[in-house]
Amino acid sequence: MPMIAPSILSADFGNLARDIEMINRSEADWIHCDIMDGRFVPNISFGFPVLHAVKKVAKKPLDVHLMILEPEKYIDEFAKAGAAVLSVHLEASPHLHRTLTAIRQKGMSPGVVLNPHASVSLIENIVADVDVVLLMSVNPGYGGQKFIENTYGKIRDCKNLILAKNSTAKIEIDGGVDLHNAAALVEAGADILVAGNTVFSSQNPAETISLLKSVKKNPVVA
Repeated sequence: MPMIAPSILSADFGNLARDIEMINRSEADWIHCDIMDGRFVPNISFGFPVLHAVKKVAKKPLDVHLMILEPEKYIDEFAKAGAAVLSVHLEASPHLHRTLTAIRQKGMSPGVVLNPHASVSLIENIVADVDVVLLMSVNPGYGGQKFIENTYGKIRDCKNLILAKNSTAKIEIDGGVDLHNAAALVEAGADILVAGNTVFSSQNPAETISLLKSVKKNPVVA
């Protein structure tokens, strides 16, 4: 049974507290928060004021995904804002081990993020130092994009690396996750599914979360 992390990037920001309360009542495990700076990715989402507001309402841990340059400058602030998990992109932090260590020292779970083009071999030397490996299954920056089919093989490669390095990291998938591919993702080895558009465009978001949570493994055809 996978963990589910609804992405509030797809929520109704005019009724954000209402949507967070829905997640609180649902079977979701985490609340996924995408922070974009308009530099590392071609979009700007939200920053600390919104994150503080979310934290006041949230009863589930905040899973914060930084799509920003120089994430190491803001670790203290994200800890104060209530992040439970803080994930940074491989390409965004030149001293990645130092950044991940600093995240853990502030009481948060560190995560590393790989873009679709990046091989999992690039995290061979730090996979034992993270709690989460977030694999982007779309190019980062916008919600509602089409799922990249190569992700299935990448999940299997990542799972093999985690086992080889005796890491306890969980594999998180972000981008294009829906009710059609969720079971195949879990079968390939995914532990955590991020779902934004699939949840918040649904007529019954809480039910959709429940359906994602209860997916049965299916053989991967891709």
